[in-house]
Amino acid sequence: MAEPWWRTGPQDIHRLDDRISSPYVERVHIDRDDNAIVLVNKDRVVHVPAAFLAVLLIGPGSRITHAAIALLADSATCVCWVGEHGVRLYASGIGAARGAQLQLRQAWLVTRPKERVAVARRMYDLRFPGEDTTGLTLQQLRGREGTRIRKLYAHHSQRSGVPWAKRDYKPGDAFAAGDDVNRLLSAANSALYGICHAVITGIGASPALGFVHTGSALSFVLDIADLYKAEFTIPLAFELAAKGLTTERDARTALRDAVVQCTLLPRIVTDIKRLLIPDNRDLLDDELTGLWDEGNTVVSGGRNWADPFDPQHHLDVIPPPPDDAHASERKTTA
Repeated sequence: MAEPWWRTGPQDIHRLDDRISSPYVERVHIDRDDNAIVLVNKDRVVHVPAAFLAVLLIGPGSRITHAAIALLADSATCVCWVGEHGVRLYASGIGAARGAQLQLRQAWLVTRPKERVAVARRMYDLRFPGEDTTGLTLQQLRGREGTRIRKLYAHHSQRSGVPWAKRDYKPGDAFAAGDDVNRLLSAANSALYGICHAVITGIGASPALGFVHTGSALSFVLDIADLYKAEFTIPLAFELAAKGLTTERDARTALRDAVVQCTLLPRIVTDIKRLLIPDNRDLLDDELTGLWDEGNTVVSGGRNWADPFDPQHHLDVIPPPPDDAHASERKTTA
């Protein structure tokens, strides 16, 4: 029987859903002890079975050994180097998906208009709990989302007492644009993008294949982050501005605490699965090392497909030409 997409190699790897979703560590030394990852700081030593980790988020002040990285790779655990508490993804290693089936599923959905609209509608369903979006076009969904966001800005402005005019955003240097609440929104959203990017990378999805956003290497990151802005970054920005906390660090640390308190990381994993695999089935890699064939079929790899009895696949050995007898005679006559 073929192994599911979340398995790797002969080692006993636990289902992604059964793992500790995204443990975050900072200011630790990370080493290996048999099949466990060892986390060492000045206060204590913690052993964590590597096969139970879905994504290990490594924060500032940490160092990791080669042996630990090798164990995490064998255990299909993604390693992400991030800012404080998962804010901002700086680099990542291979994740739990040894096969490409989750990305292939995502690509199949995004390249078929009917399925793409269905995923986009499921995204809007997550934003409008309790509302019926059946039959609405993407234009109508975007319009409803725009109305909702404007009402949210007005509501939080009235609640916090912070004046609000409009969203002011400057691409390339977002934190430098607008008033205090606009700058806080940009900083908090940037941190939220990093968190979503880390989770998407960790479970083996593609950050580029978006359903509402398109054309960017982070399109799917923007799609997923938009699911949580109304709950996290928008109220947070107004609350910080009301308290006079207006630096980028204020926004990052406040979002960090909210993410930890509300356990957002496991929720993102669940939501992505609901979007891409709504019927909750396992994606199977029938042939992880297969070869693509005509008709979108897969044939086995690791073998020579030449017919051993086909003469076209053999080399003809051509002997050197015989001596020219007439040339020898001419030389003798001369």
